[in-house]
Amino acid sequence: MLQDHLDILLIAIVTAVACALPGVFLVLRRMTLMSDAISHAILPGIVLAFFLTESLSSPLLILAAAGTGVLTVLFVELLQRTKLVKEDAAIGLTFPALFSIGVILISRFAGNVHLDMDAVLLGELAYAPLNRLKAFGYDLGPVSLYVMGTILVLNVVFILLFYKELKLATFDASLAAALGFAPTLIHYGLMALVSVTTVGAFDAVGSILVVALIAGPPATAYLMTDKLSRMLILSAVIGIVNAVSGYWLASIFDVSIAGTIATTMLLIFGLVFLTVPNRGLIAIARRRTRQKWEFAQTMLVIHLFNHEGLPEAEAESAVAHLHEHLSWNPDFTTQVVKYALNNRYVSRKETQLTLTEHGRAIAQQALVQ
Repeated sequence: MLQDHLDILLIAIVTAVACALPGVFLVLRRMTLMSDAISHAILPGIVLAFFLTESLSSPLLILAAAGTGVLTVLFVELLQRTKLVKEDAAIGLTFPALFSIGVILISRFAGNVHLDMDAVLLGELAYAPLNRLKAFGYDLGPVSLYVMGTILVLNVVFILLFYKELKLATFDASLAAALGFAPTLIHYGLMALVSVTTVGAFDAVGSILVVALIAGPPATAYLMTDKLSRMLILSAVIGIVNAVSGYWLASIFDVSIAGTIATTMLLIFGLVFLTVPNRGLIAIARRRTRQKWEFAQTMLVIHLFNHEGLPEAEAESAVAHLHEHLSWNPDFTTQVVKYALNNRYVSRKETQLTLTEHGRAIAQQALVQ
């Protein structure tokens, strides 16, 4: 029993990392919809390869599915290049058609095998350890672990070998072409990698979780950094955290492992989305609040500076009447005055405000700009 839990957890971790690494480039290219398309459109390739081999463990299934994934990308781009439809419409036309073909083939010709629609869509990690790799009378462990482990190594090697080319083609395809890096070839190589990764994870976790694993960790990491190398590392770490926490929660509540991992992924993304420094919603709200007070404070010192030394200076700098001169709410005016006093932009003598040297410099700088 303990070994089964360990096997499931390892499969989840390896699958999460294997999906997250190429997913980084899809997120940066704003092609996460394409991962959804590929994860569904590879179905007819799997089914047709199964009909040819009559085996669900044949390597031909991975090759056929990867080929179908690349074919999906090609169809989408051909439709998009006509300029008659946009990318999202091209994806919406292509992958439902291919996925439907796969579903029809399963329901019509594969009803007596475990290649059913529920397994295809949802997957079930709890069953993954049941398919064991055996050699010379020894049980070597779950097949899914070896498959995803091999794909993870393939992904890491591909990214390490073509890191410079992938980086350049992702951020500036025109420059990559000018420098002779063949961005189109790199693009289809990446799409082939995504297709292989998708089909490798297909049987264990299902197409829904595949999309979540490809998009979730990279999107979360993207909120945390702009540096590609750091984003790759963070995506892998976040994928591991998602897999471990999702499996732990699924064990506690006795619910679907794949569903819990996907839910945990959303919760972690939401937490980072709210709290990440500088980019999170809380940080943005604080920055906007600070900017509002700083802008109001600047308007106050400009007002005082413009009337400094003039006959009306006493009336214009009276605290009780500032809200009238600046057309502000009285409560808001009181808060701005407190903010300016705390920052030593102004000083107060009874009912009058006067500029400090610092406040006068701020007003002059603002007027010059």
